[in-house]
Amino acid sequence: MPANRAAPVPVNARGMKCPWPALRAARAMRSADAIIIEADDPIAPVELEALARQQGWSFEAMDGGRFWLARLRADGVGTP
Repeated sequence: MPANRAAPVPVNARGMKCPWPALRAARAMRSADAIIIEADDPIAPVELEALARQQGWSFEAMDGGRFWLARLRADGVGTP
């Protein structure tokens, strides 16, 4: 992550069934450029990736049920 960028906002959606993790992610992204969401619903990766694609955000599945979403900047930067 570039030094001039804010750290991703942590979002905890463990124990929540879809669509709640995606709703939590969308709400957090209203005021953040990037989030790391923790979700343990088996459907969450598919839902979060679809949300990111629909909104034009970057998406990456991380280890341990964590997912990284970020707005893409005009220069295409938006990856961890």
